[in-house]
Amino acid sequence: MLEEVKNDIVTALGLDDDNDLLDHLVEGSSRYIKDLKLNLKTALNVENMSAKEAHLTGLAIAVNNKSPKLVKYFKVKSQELEASEEEIAEAIACASLLSANNIFYRFRHYVGSEKYDSIPARIRMNIMAKPVLGKEFFELISLAVSAANGCEMCVKSHEQSVRNLGTGEKRIFDAIRIASVVTSVDKLLV
Repeated sequence: MLEEVKNDIVTALGLDDDNDLLDHLVEGSSRYIKDLKLNLKTALNVENMSAKEAHLTGLAIAVNNKSPKLVKYFKVKSQELEASEEEIAEAIACASLLSANNIFYRFRHYVGSEKYDSIPARIRMNIMAKPVLGKEFFELISLAVSAANGCEMCVKSHEQSVRNLGTGEKRIFDAIRIASVVTSVDKLLV
């Protein structure tokens, strides 16, 4: 039974069948593998985001987590859901930009120095001015990546930004759930 669940995950994500950690879960009779399958399904079939948005968010998180297997899956799936090459590129770029911002602003937040706060960041962020994905969705992905990276200052800033753009809590929560579930799946794909 657990072998079937593992095979369902492997098939759904287009993975090869050779995965030591998923095999460990099966061999150890871990019921978590069932949870993993359900969590993945629930995270990607959300009510407050389109399937394309959910998969582009997953792509940004997979890029952020440096997970080539999940990057491949989310890129292909996003293309199947009619994401343009520009939208895919922007989700990828968003993960990179936010990684830089998260480190920079997390440092400022941790240190709490007025001197550091007064020095210009000098990190180019032109992509944020007119995102291909639209301002609201770009900010939503930025929020998800910032949450995955643990930058409190960035999470608060992007959450406020998407709320100011009219985004409700359920849509925000869906994006955060995607980030957390994609990260949890990534931990098992070595």
